[in-house]
Amino acid sequence: MEDLLALLPGARRTLFAAYHVGGCQSCSYRDDETLAEVCARNKIPVEEAITVLLESHERDQALLIMPLKLAERLNKDEPFLLLDIRSREEHESVRLPGSKFLTQELQNSLFAQPPEETIVLYDHRGRDVLDRCAWFHGHGLKNSLALAGGIDGWAREVDPSVQRYRLELD
Repeated sequence: MEDLLALLPGARRTLFAAYHVGGCQSCSYRDDETLAEVCARNKIPVEEAITVLLESHERDQALLIMPLKLAERLNKDEPFLLLDIRSREEHESVRLPGSKFLTQELQNSLFAQPPEETIVLYDHRGRDVLDRCAWFHGHGLKNSLALAGGIDGWAREVDPSVQRYRLELD
């Protein structure tokens, strides 16, 4: 599952939404399990699960904005809201120019704005941002995009002066 989740970042969300698999202790799976093992245990046809995962991945790709495309939009002074969904400490250490830290208060205020405003969300490496972007879409903010590769992708592809880092959790 670890390889699958790396290849299809939205797979965790998709498996839970489609089959209620992976969302809690009673239906969880281990990183070292295969999709076939998870499907067998949950009585899900593997071919069906693969189709559902690939269709979901295709939809997720439409939510992504590549770092170079975002840089073009920034250079053209196109109006949009750039939101950092990482921790406050990460945001205070290194952030994209013009971005705001997404607090609960700011998130709530977004629903008072016209839903056609473009919102670009980013995280560290682009692993969690698709889930948040999908949540925004599900709550009516249909012009929300997720920065592919996160701030790390930005540093690699657009601006090498942005400090790269690695999180180490205890």
